[in-house]
Amino acid sequence: MSIPDEAASPVHFESEGEFSEAVATGDRVLVDYHADWCGPCKMLEPTVEEIAEETDVLVGKVDIDELQTLARDEGIRSVPTLQFYADGEEVERLIGVQEKDEILEILSRFK
Repeated sequence: MSIPDEAASPVHFESEGEFSEAVATGDRVLVDYHADWCGPCKMLEPTVEEIAEETDVLVGKVDIDELQTLARDEGIRSVPTLQFYADGEEVERLIGVQEKDEILEILSRFK
């Protein structure tokens, strides 16, 4: 699967390879680690979708139950966790439900 430079909706990563490709090739990438059973993840989902629609940031989603090894390797200990990448490097990490304005402010620092 080829990862688009930008997407109007979040990209659901199906493999560690897709995740790695997106992070390596995207200028700015926001990764949302979530789980179907996680109530706070469901609360954050509309915000993540809005950011994907309204910005040029590639927004990716990682289901920690489907990609357990990736989540472990990235040090994800709780969900939801948001990872921010700029030019292939992690630049910020937030844990828990976040306000849209806070997420956008962080993304604006890494243009």
